[in-house]
Amino acid sequence: MLSSRQVVAPDEEAMAVLGDQLSQCFAAPGVVYLQGQLGAGKTTLTRAMMRGMGYSGLVKSPTYTLVEPYQLEDKLVFHFDLYRLADPEELEFLGIRDYFHENSICLVEWPDKGAPLLPEPDLTVDIQVLMKGRRIKLLAHTTRGCQWLEAYDAKQSRE
Repeated sequence: MLSSRQVVAPDEEAMAVLGDQLSQCFAAPGVVYLQGQLGAGKTTLTRAMMRGMGYSGLVKSPTYTLVEPYQLEDKLVFHFDLYRLADPEELEFLGIRDYFHENSICLVEWPDKGAPLLPEPDLTVDIQVLMKGRRIKLLAHTTRGCQWLEAYDAKQSRE
């Protein structure tokens, strides 16, 4: 059930546009993994996604808290940053299973640190740093992820 797209974002503004466009395709429930080296732009992309979903407040990096919740009109969004996670079992103490429900979208940075306790992603966003800009690979793992990419394609063809 894999489907993928590749996008090149030459600057931070292009990353913001991508995040906005992607987020408008999301519907709860959903799980998005954000991968890339330190400084690749995972949190920048997350901020743009949050804005695209209608959140107007401050979007903080959850590096030390592990998770930041955001209440939107019709759904909850949980932004995880697992970079500082020492052991995946710490997620059990956090009550990780409670975050992944029918009314939530979970954006997970550094998902490899939480394996095998995290659910399968609907979409993986892999960000590679280029000499100038970023190459972003969007990989759908589920039917829902494929539907999100189809909606993204439709949005691209209209713009």
